[in-house]
Amino acid sequence: MCECRMDGDRACLCPIRGIINVIGRKWAICVISALMSAESMRFTELKAALEGISSRSLSNVLSTLEREGLVERRYYPEIPPRVEYSLTDMGRSLGDALRPLLEWIRAHDLEGGDTI
Repeated sequence: MCECRMDGDRACLCPIRGIINVIGRKWAICVISALMSAESMRFTELKAALEGISSRSLSNVLSTLEREGLVERRYYPEIPPRVEYSLTDMGRSLGDALRPLLEWIRAHDLEGGDTI
């Protein structure tokens, strides 16, 4: 249980600990951002959109985001089988909340891995 209190202009940040454990993982925000731009994407499309991510890392991040209810995995029993990923309603609302952060990053030209 959170023990901190709202104090004037200072906000209690305890409630964000849970989501920070999810979106703080390497590539998580990038995956959410990529999925924000499409209704759904296949694994190979996501991997191509996220230059530098390994298949294993992408698989792990997608599993975590799916387990947390942010990403939906749809399996189509075709030949060959097809799997598509999309954001859930909760994932889209998180993406909307992250949009100002992504815009801040672009405005400060930090996309290329520059540090503050």
